[in-house]
Amino acid sequence: MVHGFRVPKVSNEPIHGYEPGSALRASLEARLKEMRAQNVEIPLEIGGKEVRTGRTGNCIEPHRHQNKLGTFHKAGKAEVESAIQAAAKAWPAWSSMAFEHRAAIFLKAADLISGPYRSTLNGATMLGQSKTVIQAEIDAACELIDFLRFNVTFAEQIHDLQPNNVPLEWNRMDYRPLEGFVFAITPFNFTAIGGNLPTAPAIMGNTVLWKPASTAVYSAHHLLQVLKKAGLPDGVINFVPGSGSEVGDPVLASPALAGIHFTGSTDVFRGIWKTIGENIARYRSYPRIVGETGGKDFVFAHVSADTAELVTALIRGAFEYQGQKCSAASRAYVPSSRWPEVKDALVGQTRELRMGDPTDLRNFMAAVIDRAAFKNISDFIDHARKSPDANLLAGGGCDDSTGYFIEPTIIEAKDPRYRTMCEEIFGPVLTVHVYPDAEIDRALEHCDQDSQYALTGSIFARDRKAIASLSERLRNAAGNFYINDKPTGAVVGRQPFGGARGSGTNDKAGSVLNLLRWTSPRAIKENLCPPTSYRHPHMG
Repeated sequence: MVHGFRVPKVSNEPIHGYEPGSALRASLEARLKEMRAQNVEIPLEIGGKEVRTGRTGNCIEPHRHQNKLGTFHKAGKAEVESAIQAAAKAWPAWSSMAFEHRAAIFLKAADLISGPYRSTLNGATMLGQSKTVIQAEIDAACELIDFLRFNVTFAEQIHDLQPNNVPLEWNRMDYRPLEGFVFAITPFNFTAIGGNLPTAPAIMGNTVLWKPASTAVYSAHHLLQVLKKAGLPDGVINFVPGSGSEVGDPVLASPALAGIHFTGSTDVFRGIWKTIGENIARYRSYPRIVGETGGKDFVFAHVSADTAELVTALIRGAFEYQGQKCSAASRAYVPSSRWPEVKDALVGQTRELRMGDPTDLRNFMAAVIDRAAFKNISDFIDHARKSPDANLLAGGGCDDSTGYFIEPTIIEAKDPRYRTMCEEIFGPVLTVHVYPDAEIDRALEHCDQDSQYALTGSIFARDRKAIASLSERLRNAAGNFYINDKPTGAVVGRQPFGGARGSGTNDKAGSVLNLLRWTSPRAIKENLCPPTSYRHPHMG
């Protein structure tokens, strides 16, 4: 308990279905029409002031890449240094503000998103990141709301962690923010992650520089307006979109850097870690480094698996949001005796999937995020089409004439080490390796060892002995492990998210473990009856 107050009891935000004829669907469709007709200018926001640099980028609709949603200004070295100064100026008042007043800001932001701004955040995510309505609702509304509410509760739990006391002394723990600023680097694929990475440190009293992915500036801008509406003071979160080097280099050179909160590629994260190591002597404190990076997430089927359950998990896990999730099902291992029926159902249902503009709420899939992603994914598909080690079973079509559309694609790999079984693709491509039933141990070895990542994975079996065995064999292969479920869809407070190996520091977003990284505790002992002589009893 902090200062005698308790935050409201928290529960996960309900997911709305947007059924035809519903009021929520009508509200969203009206907001989408409004937003699509606008062309907004998005400035930097530093110390509460809008900054326009004249160096700009465009926010476009990936599914209609000729339609521009807005123009955003890019930060450079001068703006980053100004943001660092603004964060330092805001730090004393923010870090000393009573927890209940900081908490109230983020609780209010959650309620604003749950109510009047739901259509705006969902609409921005659908248009700017090409998410279908259900994927936007799960992300930009529910998960984001959950992060804000649950993180406040987790922060309260941390403050409740107090040491033991004995007669004549009073011990207590002061959970201070880090000295300096936290740099939040957020990805394109989840508006909720874009909101969580800067706000989690801020809840603990830190000030932040926030660099969103250029392809998600549009939704990030709308979220920042909600935080300001909720009462976030100037300079607490400073908004500095721009290129990785032009923003990142001056940040990593600053002695005031206190932490990195990152979601993105493994190579970029390793580069950041290397630079921090090279600069370690210049920092005032050792920066906290928290990162969630890549994944090559698996579904491993036992011979006792239920076909309908397995196929549904593969389709949803691999193709929802075009496979652009670090947790997406990207490789599968299926026993040969089960493969004919699994293959028929999987290929047949995949060919039924409807793809198109996400504003058409009948669609299951939309476009990949940009031209670079389109080329990278289509190169993987072209390689599989020509390779003797792979067989293209479904999909494979790529069309960027109107939007960056790639069909949901299924590859059968003869070699369990074929590149699409090992390398992260980040697109709607599922590769299946069929293993002989009697060689399950070898297949498990490939599943565990053939990828550098260890983010998410799932097993399918009805045999409980098999479930126990597979769970143990794959214990270190995934930080989020699912039994008879797809490897995506972690819920805040229920499945804390993060992986190890090449997938990150496993600091578990959506749990108290992540919030602990943003505090520097001070242990306080007050002697209630200090001694008055230096002499010890044995000296008598």
